[in-house]
Amino acid sequence: MTGLRLSVLDQSVSLAGSSEDAAIRDTLDLAQHCERLGYARFWVSEHHSLPTIVGSAPEILMAAVAARTTRIRIGSAGVMLPHYSALKVAEQFRVLEALAPGRIDLGVGRAPGGDMRTARALNPNAHAAADAFPEQVNDLQAWTSLPSHHGISAHPLGPHAPELWILGSSNYGAQLAAHFGLPYAFAYFFVDGQGAKQAVDLYKRMYKPSERHPEPQATICIWALAADTHDEACHHALGRERWRVDRAKGVLGPLQSPDVIAARGFTADEWPTVEAMRQKAFVGSAAEVADQLRAVAAEFGIDELVINTWAHDPAVRRHSYALLAREFGLAEAAS
Repeated sequence: MTGLRLSVLDQSVSLAGSSEDAAIRDTLDLAQHCERLGYARFWVSEHHSLPTIVGSAPEILMAAVAARTTRIRIGSAGVMLPHYSALKVAEQFRVLEALAPGRIDLGVGRAPGGDMRTARALNPNAHAAADAFPEQVNDLQAWTSLPSHHGISAHPLGPHAPELWILGSSNYGAQLAAHFGLPYAFAYFFVDGQGAKQAVDLYKRMYKPSERHPEPQATICIWALAADTHDEACHHALGRERWRVDRAKGVLGPLQSPDVIAARGFTADEWPTVEAMRQKAFVGSAAEVADQLRAVAAEFGIDELVINTWAHDPAVRRHSYALLAREFGLAEAAS
């Protein structure tokens, strides 16, 4: 797996002791940092009415990233398509393509990216829209690749077009991506890998070649954190562990400091959940995490992984990406 490419998913996570708007600005800093390190793509997510993940408008954030970078591909992971008109999304991403020619990925998903009350506020017909997702994808694929569809054009036209991706965490998205001949990204971190291999295998087996993508193109998005030592990485991972334990109880808030969490600890009832997470975690020294990433890429038969990293200290997160870039020789490969 010497040719393994690494990319980034950033979710603009709010941090205890800081402000939510600072999380957006930190995303911009991270994008520039990861471009210098040689990462292939920088994707941003869409969530709504959440006090932890505050990136609510990926198309706007992508424009800001495009203005601050020159090489790295920029994408949404993703636009929650049932909230919107496929034509409007196509227009937004054609504008982005004009701003960063040949660098735009349009990742779309069917999930609401929040609770259903919020989904209805975004689109009063949210439930029906989710059922129409395949039709929306078909329209979006046409409006991002053809001069006209249904007698309507999505402008601005140009020599490049956004690359459409289907995102998912189940077999549904895998089958849809295969049917339309589109690249597919599985949210491995969202389900701790459960069902991931089955979905990717199903995608490859059912794939129908398209003009732009004659071969299947799959990736998985993994949560990973590397540090100078194993123990240091485990300490910094406490923030996400605490967040996941609290989320299961319906408690949401900004990412907390690992020092605070270490001082407080976990209760006896919480430990089984924490230990189960640690069994599946990609956390450790750079060499340890790199070995895990190579192993999972080989298992899935893929040549690109997307890395999502949370840390209460932005410097810790940037250092994690730098360590993995060095392990995989990303800067050398990009030069």
